Amino acid sequence: MVRMSVAQGGDVRLTKFSHGAGCACKLAPGDLTTVMGMVAPTDMPPEVVVSAETGDDAAVYRLPSGEHLVQTVDFFTPILDDPYEWGRVAAANALSDVYAMGGRPLTALNLVAWPVEDLPLDLLARVLEGGAAIAREAGVAIVGGHSIRDPEPKYGMAVTGLVAPERLVRNDGMRPGDRLVLTKPLGLGLISTAIKAGSATDEQTRLAVQTMTTLNAAASEAMSEIGVSAATDVTGFGLLGHLHIALRASGVAAEVDAAAVPFLAGALDLARGGMAPSGTRRNLEFVTPYMDWDVANEEWERLALADAQTSGGLLISVPEDRAAALQAALTARGIAGPVMGVVTGGEAGRIRVRGRPAA
Repeated sequence: MVRMSVAQGGDVRLTKFSHGAGCACKLAPGDLTTVMGMVAPTDMPPEVVVSAETGDDAAVYRLPSGEHLVQTVDFFTPILDDPYEWGRVAAANALSDVYAMGGRPLTALNLVAWPVEDLPLDLLARVLEGGAAIAREAGVAIVGGHSIRDPEPKYGMAVTGLVAPERLVRNDGMRPGDRLVLTKPLGLGLISTAIKAGSATDEQTRLAVQTMTTLNAAASEAMSEIGVSAATDVTGFGLLGHLHIALRASGVAAEVDAAAVPFLAGALDLARGGMAPSGTRRNLEFVTPYMDWDVANEEWERLALADAQTSGGLLISVPEDRAAALQAALTARGIAGPVMGVVTGGEAGRIRVRGRPAA
C-alpha cells in the first residue's frame, strides 16, 4: 500500500475519501431507470447503430467509410489506497466497454475531480501515471481531458474506439440455447469493501488488483475470432444486473448454475461475513423481482451473485455449437472462461438460479 504525507503530516488513505468503492458508487440500476424514464427520448440519426435504448456498454456510430465509431465514458471514486493502482484500475475499467463491443480503443480523455485543499497534487500525478500505463499497454493515446475541484476524488476516462461492422458485438443478441461464459471471477466489490474497511488480506488485495488491471482485450479478440451472439462486461450492476439487462434487450430468459460461477479466493467468506457494499445490495434489490431461486439461498449467497464489480470480465452469450471453440480460444490466451449458464425462452429478463455458489 502506498501512503503519502499531506502538508500537515500524517498518512493518506484514498479510500477514506470515497463514499463507495469503485463502480459500487454508481447510481443504482433502478434509480437510473427511473431518471431516464423522466427524460424525453432523443431522435437519433440513422448513423447511430447502438444508443442507450438497450442499455449496452457503449454507443456506436456509423462513419461515412462504413467503419463504426465506439464511444464510452467511465469514472469513479478511489477503490484502492495506492494512487497508481487506482489509476490503472480506472483506465482498464473505462476501456472495457469498447472491448465488450468487439472494438479496439484508440484515444482517451482523462476525467479528474480532486480535493486540492485536502490531497497533494503529486498524489494526483501518480493516479494519472497509472492510467497512462494501462493506456500504453492497450495502445491508446491519451489526448487530453478535463479536471474540476471536488471534495471527493474521482478519476476515469472517456474513450473512443473503432469496430468493423462484421465484428460488432451487442448485448441484445442472446438466443435460446446459447451458453453463457464469464471471463473473470466475481468478488471484486466484496474485496474492495474489505480494502476500504482495512480488513482485506494482502493476498485478497493482490488478486483483486491483478484481476481489475487485466484488460479485456484478449477476451474480446477470442469472441470476435469465434463469432458470438452477444456480450456485455460485468461492472457496477453485477453479474445478475448486467445479465438481466441483456436478457431483457434480447427478449429471452436464462438459467445460471451458481456452482459454476467463479469467485476470487476469499470473496465468499467476505460475503458470508456481511462485507457486501451498498451498491451490491442495491443490485440485488433491483433484480429480485426478476429472479427465481431453485433453492433457499441465504442472503449472502444472493448478494455474492449480485456483487458490484469494477473492471470485471466479459459475459459472453455463444451458440452451443461454438462454446467449446470459444473456451479453447480463451484458454489459448490464458483466460479461464467457464460456462456458468444457458439462455432460455420465457419472460424477457427472467433469471433462474440453480444451486449455490461453490466455496
